Amino acid sequence: QVQLVESGGGLVQAGGSLRLSCAASGRSVSNYVMAWFRQAPGKERERVATINWGTAYADSVKGRFTISRDNTKNTVYLQMNSLKPEDTAVYYCVAEISQRQRVWGQGTQVTVSS
Repeated sequence: QVQLVESGGGLVQAGGSLRLSCAASGRSVSNYVMAWFRQAPGKERERVATINWGTAYADSVKGRFTISRDNTKNTVYLQMNSLKPEDTAVYYCVAEISQRQRVWGQGTQVTVSS
């Protein structure tokens, strides 16, 4: 069974940067689609970035966020630049095991102050 642990969240000023990490254990995630989601208070959970053979991003973060993976470390990253207050949310790492099975991390809080 895959377990995911996110880290790297915190408080940052608008315009700043953070890098989130998602460390996987239990099995290799190198063959899985991996994604980052986020959920802000009172809002729906939103898919932010996905990595498989390529990458895909929500329009709201395109050009500012970069998803990457290091298969030697079994880790996925989300580099977030030019952060905005509206990026404030809990960020979740997800392993898409199959079309019907996702494994979620516990989430990490990102707060962007104006």
